[in-house]
Amino acid sequence: MPLPPEFHDIAKRVNNWGRWGADDEAGTLNLITDEVARNATAEVRSGHRIPLALPLKEDGVQSGMIQGRINPFHAMVQINRELFGPGTVACSDDVVTMGLQCATHWDALSHVSHSGRLYNGRPADSITAHGGAEFGTAASMRHVVSRGVLLDVARAKGVDRLPGDHAVTPEDLDEAEELAGTRVRAGDVVLVRTGQVQVYLAGDKHGYGYPSPGLSIRTPQWFHARDVAAVADDTLTFEIFPPEIEDLWLPVHALDLVEMGMPQGQNWFLEELSTACAQESRYAFLLSAMPEPFVGATGTPVAPVAIL
Repeated sequence: MPLPPEFHDIAKRVNNWGRWGADDEAGTLNLITDEVARNATAEVRSGHRIPLALPLKEDGVQSGMIQGRINPFHAMVQINRELFGPGTVACSDDVVTMGLQCATHWDALSHVSHSGRLYNGRPADSITAHGGAEFGTAASMRHVVSRGVLLDVARAKGVDRLPGDHAVTPEDLDEAEELAGTRVRAGDVVLVRTGQVQVYLAGDKHGYGYPSPGLSIRTPQWFHARDVAAVADDTLTFEIFPPEIEDLWLPVHALDLVEMGMPQGQNWFLEELSTACAQESRYAFLLSAMPEPFVGATGTPVAPVAIL
């Protein structure tokens, strides 16, 4: 099914191609300036550190719904080996095989394409089987340390978890922003809580992925208007799944990553952060969410930390 006129209309409104130059591959991460990062440190008051990553394990988030995206396979390659002879210090080493987007991760700008193009008009066929991506990769993502803002949509609506058919709208984001008591500003990293990760934590990984609440096709315009640097949420698919427009699959991915050049994250653990923010009545914090700089990769694991 061709992309509908509604998609192309939104794409024109949020398009950032050329905004930071024809060769730019950082996209909206350019909005995290030195000044933005410096100001973000002012959000630290108690020093309370909250990890936002799910554990990396063989029985992880992935259920097989996304082909090839495997949970981590961990193996020992040496155990207490005395490398330099008997009686010397012994070492143990491990290896892991995993999908780079199998758990808590960032999508790099090369993760999706549409109409044969990546962000900034680069050709989609520049991604190859042997070299991976040559543009907009995990390695090209800049330092992701900025002010984070939790938009707790579930809490704003007075529920523990949004229903599986709930498309998070700009109006929902406005409501959560009002709960947060702060306006999202340029260079912020926004975390959207739906509560959906509770389904996975309860042992139902299939139910976690489908059906799932998530961001509506209307939300990219909200993030573009605020000049948000990146967005992450607590779902497998990031956007509502199945899609709100029949047969229009992953339109929010295409609008965020391709048109806007805005990285997005999935499978973030936001439950502890939600509780802490509610207890302290503040929803802004210093966020460190540095990507692993895999060369040629279209996504990267991340172990983010919020510091209140």
